Formats: sequence, C-alpha cells, structure tokens
Amino acid sequence: METKILFVADVVGEPGMNILEKSLPGLRLKYSPDLIIVNGENTRAGKGLSEGLARKYFQLGINVITSGNHIWDFAAFHNTLNNPAYTNIIRPMNYPEGVPGRGYYIATASNGVKVCVINLQGRTFMAPIDCPFKNTREFLTKINTQAKITVIDFHAEATAEKIALGKHLDGYATAFIGTHTHVQTADEEILPKGTAYITDAGMTGPFDGVIGMKTETAVNRFRFQTPFKYEIAEGDARLNGVVISADSETGKALSIERLNFKEKDL
Repeated sequence: METKILFVADVVGEPGMNILEKSLPGLRLKYSPDLIIVNGENTRAGKGLSEGLARKYFQLGINVITSGNHIWDFAAFHNTLNNPAYTNIIRPMNYPEGVPGRGYYIATASNGVKVCVINLQGRTFMAPIDCPFKNTREFLTKINTQAKITVIDFHAEATAEKIALGKHLDGYATAFIGTHTHVQTADEEILPKGTAYITDAGMTGPFDGVIGMKTETAVNRFRFQTPFKYEIAEGDARLNGVVISADSETGKALSIERLNFKEKDL
C-alpha cells in the first residue's frame, strides 16, 4: 500500500494562510494526500503561532503542525504547546529538556497507516541548542516499531548542515524536509537508501517582498543594521511544499514532487 504525504512549507502571515485555504481543495483533488503537514511557525504576523490560528489549521483538515525557532516568539502560545489537546503541534525535538511542548507526533493517516512526524532544528548560524545528529538514528530505529513512515522537518539555516544530516539519516527516515530559509531549493531526490530529500521546501506566502517581509523594511534592516518592525509583504502569493509517496510496509520513499504554485495558477 502507498501513503501520500503533503507537506506545506513555512506559512507566512495572513497571505500565507489565505493561499493555503484557497489551494487545499485543488491539492486534495490532484494528489489525494493521506496526511497533511504544515510548518506554521510564521503564521502569526510573520513570527509565531496562536491557538486560534492553530485551530483554523485543524478546521482546514491539517493533521500536524511543525515549527522552528519562531515558535517561541508569542509567549502566550507556550502553554498551548503543553496542552494535551494539541499534541499534534510540535517544536524542534533537540531543544534542551524542560522547554514546553513535544518534538514528535505519531499521526494516523486517512488510510490507517501510522506516520511519525519529527521536528529538529539546526545550530549553524542559529541558537546553540542540542546537537540534531546526536541520538537521532537511535530514536528513528526505536520509533520504527510504532510507525514505519517517518517524516522529519529540519528547520535550519545552513544548506551544508541540512545536506549532511539528510545523508546521515538516509535509510532511517522516510522523508527529510528542510525548512526555515523561505527559499525553495531545486534538489529534491530519493537518496540511495530510500529517504526522500529536499534542502528547503520554501515558503507559502507573499513573494513580492524579502522572504515574506516588505521589501523596504528588509532593505533598511541591512542598510542601517538597526531593528525595524517586521512587516508582512502582501502581493504575489505562492504555495510551496512537497508531496511524498511512501511504501506503507517498508517506510521507504517512492517519490518526491516539489510544489511551487502562484495564486493565479490555482
């Protein structure tokens, strides 16, 4: 049996949520995904997530929300991460022990297959948290007894760190999906031991700015090297992500397709 997984890349602000909502009926019709995963850490005004926005994702039929470093930006959401009703919202697993939330979630896909979704975060040019390489193979081997299919969202800045960890986990995970930079890479492939890989799945949101931010604001931050209020861009909405097909019995990836849709093409 085959299991199809739709992963929607970092949703940025209201423009990102709007194009996601508009796109889902067509994506379901075209790909018939058994499980839908969304990285939602940039949904609340570009930084963070709220309980209300999380509920909207679930009302749209999203099964799992992954995140990254910006999941901490809205302090009121920390309690939501600890809420037993929201175990399908996860944060990077390699944060130190004691932070709110959980690093993985075992979902049941619409075809009845168990899928373990795991969040990890990189350390290069980012916070010096626990090593994402340490014990991850062991964790994947252990969780394989509960879910043959495993999907990793690796939220990281450096492409080399993503490629290195992807190769390190080849054959241990079904899919390794890089996020965080908001710039989609064209290197999707099935690695030699059966893991679907992409360095960065991109961004779902407004592309007329700079990785989701208004151009003038972004330019001024670089020009003057001083803080400027984060302002969401507005136009040229696009949806980025990947669709992965996997063998439900072996957990090996069968295919990976990169998605990059403009709003006018939906």
